[in-house]
Amino acid sequence: MQDLLPELCDLYPEQVKLLDPIFTLYGAKPLFWGQVVTVKCWQDNSRVKELLATPGEGKVLVVDGGGSVERALMGDLIADSAYVQGWAGVVINGAIRDVSAINTMDLGVRALAACPMKTERKGLGELNCSIELAGQEIKPGMFVYADENGVLVSEQALELPEGFA
Repeated sequence: MQDLLPELCDLYPEQVKLLDPIFTLYGAKPLFWGQVVTVKCWQDNSRVKELLATPGEGKVLVVDGGGSVERALMGDLIADSAYVQGWAGVVINGAIRDVSAINTMDLGVRALAACPMKTERKGLGELNCSIELAGQEIKPGMFVYADENGVLVSEQALELPEGFA
């Protein structure tokens, strides 16, 4: 495994913004990147489930769950759908569940914590909105890069160093 984020920080110090180190690494894919799609929701994963059931085309879903760890915004079935649909990863300002199963999936996942409680689906949530997350403003269309060093964002796609596909 190579460290991508230190390389990107060295190459693009003025273009990258590092998210606060609040996330726990989950999933079997510690290194991932892609264009941002956003969801803002509170203890209701309806929109998360809907989006991750659509073709992801290597994108990253960034979910502002308000920092709540009282309900899980993603479990193994939704994570599996994300993997099958080609999403590169999911970053959740909230909790996930079914951690053992998610940790076997080739999907990049960052979340605050694990919580076994599911959400009630009420169809609530805002799609493709600007969100404040981990000390940064994240807008749809930005790019997320994540590895074991953390998570960073950029306004535009960055040319990856040699050795990264």
